[in-house]
Amino acid sequence: MTKKVAILMGSDSDIPVVNGAINALKGFGIPVEVHIMSAHRTPTQAAEFASKAKENGFGVIICAAGKAANLAGVIAAHTTLPVIGIPIKSSTLDGLDALLSTVQMPKGVPVACVAIDGADNAAILAAQILAVNDEELSSKLEKMKQDMTDDVIRKDQKLQAEMNS
Repeated sequence: MTKKVAILMGSDSDIPVVNGAINALKGFGIPVEVHIMSAHRTPTQAAEFASKAKENGFGVIICAAGKAANLAGVIAAHTTLPVIGIPIKSSTLDGLDALLSTVQMPKGVPVACVAIDGADNAAILAAQILAVNDEELSSKLEKMKQDMTDDVIRKDQKLQAEMNS
């Protein structure tokens, strides 16, 4: 049985970005649970969620946050599960502040990080982590990659036909 993926976001304003991850995970058939938690405003709840995540059936935790973006680090400090950070473009620094906050974790508190607003890739990375022990999920990922390849080849063939006729 595929483990669940938790998606935590620092604010409800992150939902438009996080929807990409939710949809991608559901597309792979991965159970997903979504919460709003703040490293700064609900640190006790965030720490409690992270410390119980493994026993509650989660396999990966995705954290989306903007500005100071400490959510992924706080969660990673309280669990041994893989944590993936999505830096959110939400401030005058166009997400660079969130990106730097997400990738600058101290030794022993690793956080994987995707691109600014890269929710779809966070979901795919979570699926790849879970697929290490799930052949059905691995097959779905292989199909996704083949579909991407086929799509690019079709687009190139169309371009070649248009440009070279």
